[in-house]
Formats: sequence, C-alpha cells, structure tokens
Amino acid sequence: MDFSLSDDQKSLRDLARQILAEGATHEHLQQLEKQGWSVFDRDLWQRLATAGIIGIAVPEEQGGGGLGFLEIAVVLEEIGRTVAPVPAVPTLVTAFVLAAHKAGTDALAGVADGSTILTTAFEGEVLAGRDGDDFILNGETPFVPYGAEADIVALPATFGEGPVLALARRGTAGVSVTELQTTNREPQALLAFDGVRVSSTDVVVDAAEIINDLRMHTTAGLCSVAAGVCQTALDMTAKHTTSREQFDKPIASFQAVGQRAADAYIDTEMVRLTALQAAWRLSEGWPSAEEVAVAKFWAGDGGMRALHACQHLHGGLGVDLDYPLHRYFLWAKHLELTLGGATSQLLKLGASLAAQPV
Repeated sequence: MDFSLSDDQKSLRDLARQILAEGATHEHLQQLEKQGWSVFDRDLWQRLATAGIIGIAVPEEQGGGGLGFLEIAVVLEEIGRTVAPVPAVPTLVTAFVLAAHKAGTDALAGVADGSTILTTAFEGEVLAGRDGDDFILNGETPFVPYGAEADIVALPATFGEGPVLALARRGTAGVSVTELQTTNREPQALLAFDGVRVSSTDVVVDAAEIINDLRMHTTAGLCSVAAGVCQTALDMTAKHTTSREQFDKPIASFQAVGQRAADAYIDTEMVRLTALQAAWRLSEGWPSAEEVAVAKFWAGDGGMRALHACQHLHGGLGVDLDYPLHRYFLWAKHLELTLGGATSQLLKLGASLAAQPV
C-alpha cells in the first residue's frame, strides 16, 4: 500500500514551501515584530491567495480549487515550518467546514482571492434568542484567532431549541472588539455581543454537528502546523550540533547529545504521523474523534518535549531573540494548549474507551 502524497499534493506542498520560504524569512519576521506585538503579514497572505493556495478547499463555484482536507493539512504543515503569521488555520478550516455543510455560501466568495478572512470562536458563552426572523446574540467569546482582522466569525451560540452557529460579520452593530496579546504574537481578540442582530440566513440551526466538525478539523489543523514547527526546529538543531564543536569535535558526536536528538526525532515523527492520520481520516469522512485526540496529545506532549530538547541542545543560543528557534518554541507552546492540552486529550480517549461495550 502506498502512503505517499500524490503528485498533485506534492506540487501543492512545494508551491506553498517556496512562497513561505521566500516570504517568511527570519529577518522579515523580525521587522514585522518591531511594528507591534501582534503580527499579521497581509502581503504574504495575498501572495498565497494569488497562487491559489488560500482557496484550495473552497468550492469551484466560489472561485476555489474544490480540494479536500488532506490538502489543507499539507499546506498547514508548511505554515508551521516557517511560523508564517497568516490566518491559515482559521480561514482554511472554517471555509472547508462551511462548504462541506453547505452553510454560509456567500461568505466563501471572497476567501479564494484573499479578500475575506474567516475565523471560528470556540471559547466563552454566547446566548441566542429570536426576534421575528432574526437572531439576537448576547455574551462574549475570548481568544478568537484573528478576531479583529476577520471579516466573518463563525460563532457557536446557545439557543433554547439546540445550539446554533451564527456568522457574525465585521462592522455589525453591537459587536465590540478588544485585541489581546499572545505569547507567539498571533492576533487574537475578545469579542463581546450586546443585542447583536443576525439575519436567519446567516444562522445554522440544529448546529451541533457543524460545531463539532469545526472543532475537530481545527484541532487536526493545529496538529499539522505543530508537525511543521517541530520539523524545522529539529532541522535547525541538527545543523547546529553538527557545526558546533567542543574538544575539537562536533557536539553531535557526543553520546548524550545524540540520544537527546534521537528522542526529539522520534517525537517529531509521531507528531507528523498522527497529524497525517487524523487529517486523512477526516478527509475520507471516517470516524476520527479518537485519532484527532491522539494527534493533539502528541502535538502537545511530544511536540513540547521535542522543542525543549532543541532548546537545550542549542545552549544559550536557543533563547537568543536574534536566532529564530525561540519563535518555534513559542508557537509549540501555543499549539500545545489551544483547544485542549495533552491531559484533556487523554481524558477524551479514556472516556471513549470506557464507553465501548465490554
């Protein structure tokens, strides 16, 4: 059985890798970080859109490529390799799930050309009520990725007849935005809703399934990003330990260094393989809850263990802000905790096992 990527998937990966390698250099990211705490590279985002990468999973009738979730995972791993400050996970995943459920069709029209940024809010609590044909939203949701930059936010809300998913559009009356600072400089925001009126055409009722799909696919997408983060950190560590010498020998030749690097390699491979398995099962429409939990466990537990090893093997250089490794450590920590850390994933797996018939 052949588990390798198809030729088209490899071409997509290579295109994304080329654009990101050229556009998200360490020096360029340093310049962006001097402009403010939160970093969003709009020019790089537009380059990705112009190359057709942002719209890969948008239906063809909305100007996209109509591809699947596995192709999204391929792109997200390349995002992680370069820690590119673009809203790839929230936009690509939200667009894919909305399209799969045939929801928010008009919201997808501007995604492929880069003019529309999507995101999904998972935290906090928002209540929905009815007023004629409209829904009224009240509450707040923190830690929304690119919440201040997004044109449309997919917003789960509690409703008496069951959960709904509202598409809150930028500039709607009653929405207030408070920008937040995060450790890895990803733009996030607290969104507050005070009597916000949303048309019924922008609300999915009986939305438990689509909300669960958004969480599952977003979690899997974060795991793909983590795979790329770990791989580049490991590559930098291999380069450093083979060029750094002590006692006239590369430190990579020392047994303790080699063992630590080997463990980091194993952890990185587990992050990559479990992320790929989760993405593939989701793309095939197979039950994937356990595989996504396994992937997120490895992204959190194995991913941070690998990054700690990379930091330690770099010595003091690893924490030098003029050296890029620190940025990968911060991304790995951010990815570890987003949508549940390792312990919460083990609890999910335990509950799933306990629920199975004896």
